[in-house]
Amino acid sequence: MSPKSSSKRITLSLIAKEVGLSSAAVSMALRGHHRVSKATQKKVAEVATRLGYVYDRNAARLRTGQSNTIGIIISDISNPFFAELVAGVDDIIDPAGKISILINSRDDQQRQLQLLNRLREQGVDGIIICPAPGTDEQLFAQINSWGMPCVQMLRRVTDLYCDYVSADYHQGMSLLSEHLINLGHRRIAYIGSHLEHSAAKQRLSGFLDALKKHDLKPAAIECCDLTRRASRNLIKSLIKRPEPPTAAVCYSDIIAFGVISGLHDLGIEAGRDFAVTGFDNSDEAQQAWPPLTTAASHAREIGKETAKLLLRRIAEPEAVLEKTIIPTEIIIRSTCGFSLTS
Repeated sequence: MSPKSSSKRITLSLIAKEVGLSSAAVSMALRGHHRVSKATQKKVAEVATRLGYVYDRNAARLRTGQSNTIGIIISDISNPFFAELVAGVDDIIDPAGKISILINSRDDQQRQLQLLNRLREQGVDGIIICPAPGTDEQLFAQINSWGMPCVQMLRRVTDLYCDYVSADYHQGMSLLSEHLINLGHRRIAYIGSHLEHSAAKQRLSGFLDALKKHDLKPAAIECCDLTRRASRNLIKSLIKRPEPPTAAVCYSDIIAFGVISGLHDLGIEAGRDFAVTGFDNSDEAQQAWPPLTTAASHAREIGKETAKLLLRRIAEPEAVLEKTIIPTEIIIRSTCGFSLTS
């Protein structure tokens, strides 16, 4: 007899008979209900495991109206930043008895819509989404019409229909730019992303506002794909200009690593001959050589706060919409370790 056919016959009543409780008490114990002591929960779990009981989530969904699944749509599943962010989401939803379904939109609006429809078909309890560039407010009106709890993450499309959580990108870029200015840099380039969304706009505005405060103009504002190869090639062209920048503020750590490589190709050392800053404070930023000055956007904390808002929205669909902005901080390392004024 196969394990599959055997597990189908294991019911709550069989477990209840084994432990001397009612079926209702066993059900609450398996769900970790606060009315059942930890000792009893442990005993019931041990018996259920020994007997080969498998929790029937379809039956539970019919009883509760919830699937205990959360859909997460991100833009680039290969980016380590998102791995840390999703870990933060799981930190919160796991104790709540929910699991995540992680999907990569590739920043494609059409694919994003298809994924949303699939998550709806799967009956997820709510959705966390980092909207693709160009996403219209109407998409969130549609999600709202489904009665689907939703939280925008990192990128804001609308102040209506759903909650929003992000890092303070403006603050981070402003602090990094101020640091370079205080080191004496006056020709500072901004190397950004081709993508147009709120996070990109906030980064650029933070850079520009810091320069304006000191009556400075950008040495350059250039955009490229979010790859090391693209920024590696771009910095080489900037260095060849008649009045090249002495520093570069980069959209992300990934772009900064490409800039450092491009400078190295030209015999220019970041931190000694040219200042470079990144953004996100990835694990590699500290391990790279030279270690990268960057802004910590606290990905895991963003994930946690996003999950908290979504769970609150699931529990209280009519609650007032909320916006949570996580403060950023700059981490000073070696890539801008010299001063032009010294």
